[in-house]
Amino acid sequence: MKTDKNTVIGFVLLGILMFLYFWYTSQQQNAIIEMKKREEDSLSKVAAARMKLVDTVALKTDSLKRDSAVRVAVAGNFTDAAVGQEQETAIENELVKVNFTNKGGQIKSVVLKNYKDANNQLVVLSNNSSISYAINTAPAQSATIDNLYFTPGALTKNADGSQTLRYTLSAANGQSITHEFSLQPNSYKIGWKLEMNGAAQLLTNNALNLNWTVATQQMERTSQYERQVSNICFSEDNEFDYISSNTDHTFEKPAQWVAVVQQFFNSTLIADNSFNSGSIKWARATDSSRNLATATSTLQMKVPTAASISVPFHFYVGPNEYEILAKQAPEMDKIVNLGRDMYSFVRPINKYIIMNVFDFFASFVKNYGWVILLLTLFIRLVTAPLTYSSYLSGAKMKALRPELDILKKKMGDDQQGFAMEQMKLFREAGVNPLGGCIPALLQIPIFFALYSFFNSEIALRGQAFLWSEDLSSFDSIANLPFTIPAFGNHISLFTITAVITSFLISIYNMSMTPTQDNPALKYMPYIFPFMLLFIFNSLPSALTWYYTVSNVVTLLLQFVIQNYIIDHDKILAKIEAKRKAPKTKSKWQERYEQMVDSQKKVQELKNKTTKK
Repeated sequence: MKTDKNTVIGFVLLGILMFLYFWYTSQQQNAIIEMKKREEDSLSKVAAARMKLVDTVALKTDSLKRDSAVRVAVAGNFTDAAVGQEQETAIENELVKVNFTNKGGQIKSVVLKNYKDANNQLVVLSNNSSISYAINTAPAQSATIDNLYFTPGALTKNADGSQTLRYTLSAANGQSITHEFSLQPNSYKIGWKLEMNGAAQLLTNNALNLNWTVATQQMERTSQYERQVSNICFSEDNEFDYISSNTDHTFEKPAQWVAVVQQFFNSTLIADNSFNSGSIKWARATDSSRNLATATSTLQMKVPTAASISVPFHFYVGPNEYEILAKQAPEMDKIVNLGRDMYSFVRPINKYIIMNVFDFFASFVKNYGWVILLLTLFIRLVTAPLTYSSYLSGAKMKALRPELDILKKKMGDDQQGFAMEQMKLFREAGVNPLGGCIPALLQIPIFFALYSFFNSEIALRGQAFLWSEDLSSFDSIANLPFTIPAFGNHISLFTITAVITSFLISIYNMSMTPTQDNPALKYMPYIFPFMLLFIFNSLPSALTWYYTVSNVVTLLLQFVIQNYIIDHDKILAKIEAKRKAPKTKSKWQERYEQMVDSQKKVQELKNKTTKK
């Protein structure tokens, strides 16, 4: 039995060992198979990639061959220009470096030497733009010049310091097209003279049809806000106009220039002899890329009926600086948005007051944050007489508040009776209950003027102050891992200081006015600062800094005037003297009392009917 038991145990152990052996062997074989499979897959992928590469190269080669064949076919008398190698030539002055290309004989890009983008690279404009027009290359054949290769001439330096570059397109039959570009010293304006020999044959019905396409890219901190303030500006019949929310515009009258405008830069095509007609199509980007918008302008011009013609144009590619734009072409200074449409009433405030005062302080103060502080103090000084009268009215309201509280308890729920007695008390005391609204009313045009100014003043761009890295953009002390609708994904400290100071002003004003039973009126002073938190958070820090300083000045003035200038005992004495003096009611007061009295009688009649 013992032998049998040992035998059984031996067989069990042998079986376990064999199972383990076969399991291990199986695992090894599976690993080998898996390894071979991976090797085969890798080889297959490499082979497929090679095949795809070969196919792509072949397809690209075929495509280029077909494209070249098409170009040659439509080139007509300009066959030599149908196929070529792109060459670039640069012209520089103190402000810009303009890169030209022989393909189409046009501007390739413009580098602004004194400005950097959000990535700390030099601003590059017009690098995604093209200008073209169609020509008749032979009977029943036409081509666009952006597909033809011009012959570049030598760069010429003139006696006046300007530089000239000519591109020529020549045909076998003697026809020719020349694009002559010129650049003056210290200028953003690029001259373009279009010359044609054989224009009657090259153009149909003596009509030059220009197609100008510009795609703008982000230069500022956020593409979303830069898109929002981008627009198309133009001069039609020598009058400035623009489109922002609309997507197209058709010229019904001659147009002098068309500008594709970003927040602080623009690319403008100027026709010295005006375009006869045309249209613009405008589309903002909606994705999260650096692309802002694309503008396509189709512009028509009638040229003289002559064998040879010369048509002058100019490009302006540079900053939206008011003084510079005013010298480029009539109405171009209005590209700088100092107030438009329903806010056009603030443009004179900006043009004749804000800009001049700002430039004056900036002439001797180097930090623009302190310039804004001085500008704020200037504004408050100018408006001081009006604000003082409002503070005086507030002091009178404060002096009357104990009487108003007693009157309110006396009248109970009779709101209409209380309103009537309140007006009577105000009239006796010579108090204007709307006098305290003057500072708020003054803030409206000043705020909208400064909103336009700070959004468009390029001098603020990139200027740091305190914790703000750029006064032309919002300041941020913390970035959120999510986006709050209407608020953003950051926290602006200047916005917080503006909101807190506004809240303190609201609390102070509430202490000066009678207690309100209406919840809407009671809590409105607290709701407004809360709304500012969402309105201000993405606005330029220059504006929120101004608002903070203005609020601090308001609080200091209120404290000083109420505690050291206004004598409340004298105010009460004057109120008593006013009460004893003969009263004359204004027509407005008479009508108001009649209205309140009528409403009171109607309410009493309703109460009697309800009781019955």
